[in-house]
Amino acid sequence: MGQPGLLEDSVFFRPSSGAQLSVPILIVGGSTAAYSAALAALQSGAKVCWVQPQLVLGGQYTAQALSASDDAPLTTPKSLIPSANQDPQQLDNGELFSLSRTQRELRDRMRTLQPVEGQPLYNPGGGWVSHFAVTPVAAAIAFNQGVEPYLTSGQLTLIPLADPIQVLVEEPSGEYRRVRGVLFQDRETGAQFTVMGKVVIEATDLGDVLELGGIESRVGQESRSETGEAILPEEPRPLCQQAFTFCAVVARTQDRAQEIPAPLGYGAEPWLDPAEFTDTFWVKSQGQWQGRSFFDPSGIFRYRRLLRVREDAQSPQSHLGDVSVMNWGTSPLDPENRPNAPLGCGNDYRFGALTGVSRAERDRHIQQGRDRAQAYLHFLQTRNRDLVARGDLTWTVDGIALEPYIREARRGVALTTIRHEDVSTQFFPGAARARSFSDSVGIGQYHYLDFHPSLEPGHVDLGTAGNRSLPFTIPLGALIPLRTDGLILSAKSIGTTHITNSAYRMHPIEWAIGEAGGYLAAFALREGVALREVAKETRLLRKFQGELARQGVPLFWFNDVSHDDPDFEAIQVLAAAAIVRTENFGSLNFRPEGEVSRGVVAVAIANLLSLDLRADSQPSFRDVPSDHFAFSSIEALLKNGMISGVGNQRFEPERSATREQLAIILGKAGGKVDQLFSKTPVDTQRLRRRELSRVLYVLLQARLGLTPA
Repeated sequence: MGQPGLLEDSVFFRPSSGAQLSVPILIVGGSTAAYSAALAALQSGAKVCWVQPQLVLGGQYTAQALSASDDAPLTTPKSLIPSANQDPQQLDNGELFSLSRTQRELRDRMRTLQPVEGQPLYNPGGGWVSHFAVTPVAAAIAFNQGVEPYLTSGQLTLIPLADPIQVLVEEPSGEYRRVRGVLFQDRETGAQFTVMGKVVIEATDLGDVLELGGIESRVGQESRSETGEAILPEEPRPLCQQAFTFCAVVARTQDRAQEIPAPLGYGAEPWLDPAEFTDTFWVKSQGQWQGRSFFDPSGIFRYRRLLRVREDAQSPQSHLGDVSVMNWGTSPLDPENRPNAPLGCGNDYRFGALTGVSRAERDRHIQQGRDRAQAYLHFLQTRNRDLVARGDLTWTVDGIALEPYIREARRGVALTTIRHEDVSTQFFPGAARARSFSDSVGIGQYHYLDFHPSLEPGHVDLGTAGNRSLPFTIPLGALIPLRTDGLILSAKSIGTTHITNSAYRMHPIEWAIGEAGGYLAAFALREGVALREVAKETRLLRKFQGELARQGVPLFWFNDVSHDDPDFEAIQVLAAAAIVRTENFGSLNFRPEGEVSRGVVAVAIANLLSLDLRADSQPSFRDVPSDHFAFSSIEALLKNGMISGVGNQRFEPERSATREQLAIILGKAGGKVDQLFSKTPVDTQRLRRRELSRVLYVLLQARLGLTPA
């Protein structure tokens, strides 16, 4: 019998040396995004070959042992966040609005697999920073269950324990080169084999396909001229990268028989210096430092607890048998008594970079990072901590993860580069969202730009004003390389910058990125078009966004329209297209049952019809001055004979519109009213916001030559 969480050997395919496969979709890498890309493509009916470096599926959650998700506060239930830290728009069921249907289903499987005292709980682990956590094994079983039907049917070919060693690129006769396939090498046998793919998805954790293929990419901190981010210095600093961490899974126990030995060089090498480690978490409250001991309810052990033996929701404690993952960055060293002491650290490895360096140097830093995790565990155990390594949960002997937890990769130069100015709160005063790209294929949020800097000097300081972020979107253009066809960027290799990667790298967002890429690959193949055409042609883009929405993928952040809403597709696509968005940009709500003003209707119709909004300076209506938000739209509709006002040179833009009024305007615009209102009555009742989106979505589909769903 195999180890828990690992698929049976019989489901894997191990090609012989010299073998060549040809497949529609090739996914390269073992990241969380690789899994979600595979699942999305499979759910779309495509055949997939997935080549990854481990036997276990799931990336961050499994091989990297960080099965405690970095969730946004808005995703986390209000009841799990102290009132002082709550967002004003906090919800009790944020997952319903911020995650796709498939990602929610995966989490629910994990909750079922790891009940607490016989009951599935929202957060099985009960940690105080990660509000959704399970063990890596529970996560792996849930991941396995998602793809097992496709393995059985033969729709998915899964090749483990292999790394890319060469990317097969067809040099361009015109503007774009094209990725045709990848040469791999088996880690165990050394066999080299080739997989050719009509579409290749780069889903490695470090962007290896970009490096091997010589595809335009960036590493570390860019220059201001490269990204246009005003806060960056003039010169690039490629070695300014985020630290990585070898996570380690431990349990609280009274049995100290299993000792965690010190690695060679402990106390001598700088990355193994016990004087730098800490087991106390110091926080400043009301001007006074407070030290929280290791097993304190708000201490390091419960920080990312993965498994709890008791629910104890009213008085959270750590108990014998509880399991936690050590993923600790920095904390002051006894500031109460040593105010000038340096920061104490955990198992973050800050002593070197993994991208933009030779493979030999990468391997050296990876080994030293693993040694550091072992040194930290040894330090904790020698501090009289009742800990035992849980290698049975990491598929290793010592409880240290199979692979490092990666925070930053080589990033592709894409059609769209997501910049600091697209994400940070300081650029959107009073707004509830950051930039909402019209080619959105997913959403995400992390409340700040979370950096774990290396020791390389020159890391940019965003300051308090610059490091906060708002809910954002994932633009399709960030998944498509600027000058390479046949390749989809995924995981941490999309068109972010060093700065914005720090918000887009979190578990739920990496899932969303991979999911969008998987659906994109299947869509492009089915439509018979190049990937970049989907981003550049409005008809294809809106059709693809509609498909995503039907799969339960949110494109625009609304706190009151879930993927179970019957008008979810219409509301999401029209919001992404900036046709019908939100009444109040300081709110995350759509208010689907709210009434719609005549002015809003005018703006929405003018946007959808792409009318010329260059209006004369002299207003046609006394109550719609030139500085009114709907002035240009109302003037355009009037010029095109679609509206006439209410008499006495008045339009009454603030009055609620009716269904009948909308039907009259759309009829004058040439719309087939019976078709447009097939699911909405035409009467004098006041028009609701969901009905406006529903009707206009049918019109949008008709104008683009799409068959309404």
